[in-house]
Amino acid sequence: MDHTTLMFAAAAFALLVAMVMALVRALMGPTVYDRILAVNAFGTKTLLMIAVVGFLTERPEFLDIALVYALINFIGTVAVTKFVRYRSLGFPVGDNAEGEL
Repeated sequence: MDHTTLMFAAAAFALLVAMVMALVRALMGPTVYDRILAVNAFGTKTLLMIAVVGFLTERPEFLDIALVYALINFIGTVAVTKFVRYRSLGFPVGDNAEGEL
């Protein structure tokens, strides 16, 4: 095992530890926005893990998968945050038409 592989294996272990910490924050809260941020951080660490595993297995196509996952993670985070704030993914209707809370 060469030094580069060992370094990426250590990075994968560190990412796993950080992912567990993000999951703990997602479960504990205290607010819904803390949970959304923790899930977003978990998604970011997941795409980093996909890239590291792609390097360790010598499969560069994993980087394409990681990029697609990053886009899905971003769009999902924006959608969930909008839903939590406005209780709708469409245009605000009714008394709250201006977007105030």
